[in-house]
This record gives sequence, C-alpha cells and structure tokens, in this order.
Amino acid sequence: MHVLLIEVNPFSPPTIPISLGYIAAFLEKNGFKTKIICISDQGDYSIKELTDIIKTFNPQLVGFSTYQRNILFVLGLARFIKGLNKEIKIALGGPQITFMPKEALREMPMIDYLCRNEGEFTLLSIAQAIAGGNPFNGIKGATYRQEDEFIDGEPIDGYEDLDEYPSPHLMGLFDYTPVEEVIMLASRGCPYNCIFCYTPQAFKHKIRFHSIERVIEEIKYVVKKGKNQFWFADPNFSFRADRVHQLLEEIIRHELPIKMWLETRVDLVNEEMIKKMKRAGVHTIAYGLESASEKVLKTIKKKTSLSQLEKAISLAQKYEVEIEVFSLYGLPGETLSDALKTLEFVRSHGIKIQGNSNAQQMQLYFGSPLTQNYKAYGIKPFPEKRPLYLSIGDRYETETMSVKEIETIRALWRRYSLDKGKRVVS
Repeated sequence: MHVLLIEVNPFSPPTIPISLGYIAAFLEKNGFKTKIICISDQGDYSIKELTDIIKTFNPQLVGFSTYQRNILFVLGLARFIKGLNKEIKIALGGPQITFMPKEALREMPMIDYLCRNEGEFTLLSIAQAIAGGNPFNGIKGATYRQEDEFIDGEPIDGYEDLDEYPSPHLMGLFDYTPVEEVIMLASRGCPYNCIFCYTPQAFKHKIRFHSIERVIEEIKYVVKKGKNQFWFADPNFSFRADRVHQLLEEIIRHELPIKMWLETRVDLVNEEMIKKMKRAGVHTIAYGLESASEKVLKTIKKKTSLSQLEKAISLAQKYEVEIEVFSLYGLPGETLSDALKTLEFVRSHGIKIQGNSNAQQMQLYFGSPLTQNYKAYGIKPFPEKRPLYLSIGDRYETETMSVKEIETIRALWRRYSLDKGKRVVS
C-alpha cells in the first residue's frame, strides 16, 4: 500500500518536512511505501505534476501537514485529489488539527480523518485499517466518520525514547538539494504553561529526547550530503543543561563544520553554555520575548523576566551570537503603550527587526489555554461567521487594544522592519 505525504508552504521557500519525514520513516519500517512532496512558494510541483504523481504512485492514503496559515490550500488540494480518485483516503494532521472540533468534518467532506495523537502511530493505525479493508473502524488516535456520527478513536501514545523512531535523515528520505538549512529535532515537547501556546497541551506538558549519539549520527550524515547549516526545531533546545553541554562537546570533539540556529528560553542559558554554543557553531539563538511589559508577561504565564532576557541577550552578543526574539502584540491585558515598549525594547537592544524578530499579532489557535477561555482574558473575536475548521487566529480585538490600535502597532513594526520586499506571514 502506498502513502503520499504532502507539506504545503504557500508563502515560503521549500523546507525539510521534518514531521512528515518521521511519519514516512515509521510507515516504511512497518511495510508501507511512502513518498513526500513539498508544495511551496518556490516549489517544483504544478497541478499537472501532482496529477501525474497521483496516477503513477497510486496512493491509497494522502496525509497533509496542516496549519491555520495553509488549511485553505490543503482543503483545495484535498478536493482536487478526491476529484482524481474518490477512493483515496485523506488525513489531516498537525497543529490546526489536534484540537479542532470534530464537527468540523461536516464542513470538510473531502477529509476522512483528523489525526489527534502522535503522527507516526496515528497514520500507521489509519494505514493499517485501510490496508485491512475496514477503513472506518477501530482507528486509534484519529477522528473519523461512521455514517452520520463522528467517532473519536482510542487515544494512542508515542515512544518515550525518541530513538525508537527510525530516522528520516539516516533512511535517506529527504532531498536536501533545494534547501540551504536542514531541520533537525533533538527533542519534542514543552513542559511550560504560556497561555497563548498550543504546544504544551499537545505534548501533555512533557519533553522527550533523542540520545546524543543519534543526534551526532544525523549531523554527520547530513554533513556528508554536503549541507552544514542546521535549524534545530526543538521548542526548548537547552532544557537539560547537562545534556546540551554533552551534545555541544561532541560536536566540538568531532570537529563538525556546522552552523546552527536554535530556540530556547532565557532562563535556560548561562555564560558557559553560550560560550560553548559559539564554539560548536551556533550562529543564532532565538528567545521568546513576547512582551516588554512585566504585567503582560505575568498574565500570559511566561515566567521569565525582562532582566533575565537582557542578561541572555548581553551574553549572546558578548560572544557574537546573533539574537532573535519572538514578540507578539494584541496580548491579553496589553495596551498600546505596552506594545510600544516591546518595539522599543527590541530596537534599543540592537536586535535586527526581521524574520522571527519582526513581531506579529498573537494568534488564537485551537488547543491553547487562551483560546479555550478567551472571554476571561478580555479577547473579543470579531462578530463574523467562521467555519469550524478555522480557529479565531488574529480576528479579534481586546478589552485593552482596539482594532485601530492593533493596526497602529502592526504598521510601526512594518516601518522598522528590514524584511523589505519580503512576505511576512502571521
């Protein structure tokens, strides 16, 4: 049986589809033939080429990685695929799907499954059900239809030890040719409680790890393939200090000629660690600022302070490591004055306003504590009809910031942005 996995990035260049890669590797190890394709702003696939792939590869199951930003494109492609062959089953997974209301399936007749749990096991459960000739019965980890009912399958957990998942890198599942930067994962999950974020809930406030040996092996493999720039997509790269020091020491010991981007919290770094990161090839560290108002930081349960952030920025700059700061506006309890402080904080600390440091309006996604209780935080969604498969996103104002004020701060960030001529996507 063949499974086609599709990454859709309508507003950005091609990237390594790391999550789909893990799923493909797991399915391959369990006897299924897979193919991954990426459809992006600069991608290689046209409608004709997608048609050719459907006809020649002949998948029985197609899976999409789905976000708020791409779901309309995904649904259009799903409808197109069903038009080519109505027997093909289509599954959606990813951040937009995990906590989406199951009734949304009623508004997405071209979709057969919503993947709720760890993608590797959920897609395997679906693929096995299809291969067994009973595609809508007893599927773990997914929501699906049975006549006029929506059935939530039994929850399914992933591996605690991430090394039990086969490596898509080491299995040679990726084509690195179209990318400059290769995405890696050394861990999954987040144990924190920021109320605007979906990730902690999706991973049950846990963080799981690959072994140091596995990460080094993958880095060596990619370097041999001619790529030396890495983007570690872990939400909290330095969560366990002893493990991070060991990983950095191994990179230095093996004299791996790499450059790394990573993301972590300001309370998870110190001078010794940043000094070692620089030696190991870290060129950029991204921290979560969110807001330069201590009052707002307390409201969103960030549990870091501006003094901690200033220290972390200073240490990185001391060792000539580039800094990015994720920052937001439209946060609960934030005023226009608070939002202006955030912009001034970034400018005054010499951080380039581009890429991730170019602030965006907070998004209300399915599954975040804020979305689940937005009224209590003074969020006022626009009075408009919204399909059930779309979350509130940025379609709101707050009790402390009007639509006009949100647009004012958005325009100011754009004025100072270095991303001139580039698309900045919320």
